[in-house]
Amino acid sequence: MKSDKIKTGAQGAPVRALFYGMGYTKEEIDRPLIGVVNAKNELIPGHMILDRVCEAAKRGVLIGGGTPVEFPAIGICDGIAMGHEGMKFPLASRELIADSIEAMAKGHQLDGLVLIPNCDKIVPGMMMAAARLNIPSVMVSGGPMAPGHHEDGSILDFNSVMESVGAFKNGDIDADQLETVAQRCCPGCGSCSGLFTANSMNSLTEVLGIGLPFNGTAASDSGERIRLAKTAGMQVMEMLRRDIKPRDILTKEAFENAITVDMAMAGSTNTVLHLPAIAHEAGIELPLDEFDRISELTPNLCKLSPSGFHHMDDLSLAGGIPALMNELTKKNLLHLDCITVTGHTVGENVAGHGVRNYKVIRPIDDPYRNRGGLAILRGNLAPDGAVVKESAVAPEMLEHSGPAVIFDSEEEASAAIWGKKIKKGDIIVIRYEGPKGGPGMREMLSPTSSIAGMGLDKDVALITDGRFSGASRGASIGHVSPEARAGGLIGLLKDGDTIHIDIPNRKLEVMLSDEEIEKRRSEFVMPEPKVKSGYLARYAKLVTSANTGAVLSVD
Repeated sequence: MKSDKIKTGAQGAPVRALFYGMGYTKEEIDRPLIGVVNAKNELIPGHMILDRVCEAAKRGVLIGGGTPVEFPAIGICDGIAMGHEGMKFPLASRELIADSIEAMAKGHQLDGLVLIPNCDKIVPGMMMAAARLNIPSVMVSGGPMAPGHHEDGSILDFNSVMESVGAFKNGDIDADQLETVAQRCCPGCGSCSGLFTANSMNSLTEVLGIGLPFNGTAASDSGERIRLAKTAGMQVMEMLRRDIKPRDILTKEAFENAITVDMAMAGSTNTVLHLPAIAHEAGIELPLDEFDRISELTPNLCKLSPSGFHHMDDLSLAGGIPALMNELTKKNLLHLDCITVTGHTVGENVAGHGVRNYKVIRPIDDPYRNRGGLAILRGNLAPDGAVVKESAVAPEMLEHSGPAVIFDSEEEASAAIWGKKIKKGDIIVIRYEGPKGGPGMREMLSPTSSIAGMGLDKDVALITDGRFSGASRGASIGHVSPEARAGGLIGLLKDGDTIHIDIPNRKLEVMLSDEEIEKRRSEFVMPEPKVKSGYLARYAKLVTSANTGAVLSVD
């Protein structure tokens, strides 16, 4: 055991003394030390309930013959950070989470990890740490909340209140109606009920094999969730006995499986940031072209909010991710031999899990679309790529040309939208919000929700070098690379420039001659950085482009 280095023999007496001082017995010290990383805090609905999951996971470790040692991880709520400077921190916090877990695990020579996240950046941050450390590790999340309901029974989720803000600003609803939506859309704790970033990533832990089956869909307040946590604690001990490590699980084929399921379920655009970052930690390259290649081969079988009206509870009742994966096996779209934390292969895990409701998970021969939910666009405006959730775009906006309306920050764009300065046909461009330029690559849920809430989502597109919430819908094109701060063409655009979007043919172009582009480039002066001190300033110096997963470079 790794922990033997610090706790055995004469040289381990000081360490044993410290454990004795905490009340551990000799028997506990002699067992494997399993870090139980609890991201519980009282700021995120998805994390408010993680103590319950953590206690169950620790019981599982004890049942399996290990000694659980709990320590915390930070977590930022994207919904609370949304729309102000706080949104510069969530993506950047992903690296802090991975780094802090590495520091704790190596500093204390832990033998294994049970990782307990639930929301957006915490899930990939923990997976990055598992891949980097390569000690037996199991993910068990907190689970999704139930959707809310209006008095008339219609379904609400967090996206409902964001879009209701736009409706209120447009004069379509009053303050009391807005407050009613706010009170009803999040009826309890858990990750937000749609297939937004948190639930997309929690679902992909199953597909990658680093989480147990049903980790993505078991409800936050269910006995199933607690059983999963206990099983995760027991299973990390089995991995330790069988010497199964994260890099045995997180193979190139496992990531191809994850992209396939992501496309089939139309997950968040943020998966295109997080999967390459996790792969990077596992020593695997995962270029953007892989997402588009796999999207062309993968039918879109689900339409959960924001792409449709189903929610995570519907997916759970339909059979969950194992049922979706089982359906994909009918066209041989998955690598079934990949090993998982269960000790079994992907094929063994999903065998026998048929779809229980084909209205939620469509049959493989009758998909919503013949290709996946996400698309990678390229052209002179995004030579290194841009990302759009194609399944959430209105048909009339799949191909669109219009005049650019330029903003150098999210706040300026939101003010213009709320001030009714955006006209039908416009293409909003928000720049200097990329990984370096933001810094931190803010989500643009406020602008996209305002556009939708004001009824413009079928008439107005939004392009940014920032990113979008998993709850965003409409012609919202993000991750434009290179970003403005890195010298990308998006930084040279002017109001009125004609932009052409052709999502079916994967094109994103500005209608400027090469001569005009070079003239503008020669006259261009880069603006001062938005942040010059603190963590974000250091982050901006090290972070790479969105098309590489916005990882930190050590070169």
